[in-house]
Amino acid sequence: MACSNDNPDTLMEDIPNENAVTYKQNVKSIIDNNCISCHAATPVNGAPMSLVTYAQVKNAIQNRGLLNRISLNNGNSLLMPQGGPRLPQTTIDIVAQWQQDGLLEE
Repeated sequence: MACSNDNPDTLMEDIPNENAVTYKQNVKSIIDNNCISCHAATPVNGAPMSLVTYAQVKNAIQNRGLLNRISLNNGNSLLMPQGGPRLPQTTIDIVAQWQQDGLLEE
């Protein structure tokens, strides 16, 4: 038996994904362990921006190509972390999934 009367007031547009990757649970530790040495509150070693806060990391994903930079091959001069080696693919996949899940903070 199918529904015959869908009430728009009771339809859920965004069903919460309990398995979603979030900044605080999954991504912050990746950034802290691999990026903060240069992308600190006061960036060093030529880093152009800080990656200390959720907003800064989110902006780097959306507007500064962070995901592309960490996904480059070893030997590419634009690869981050600078000088390599490339992060493990499973780590890159977590950051990519965070983007796909909507860049959730918590």
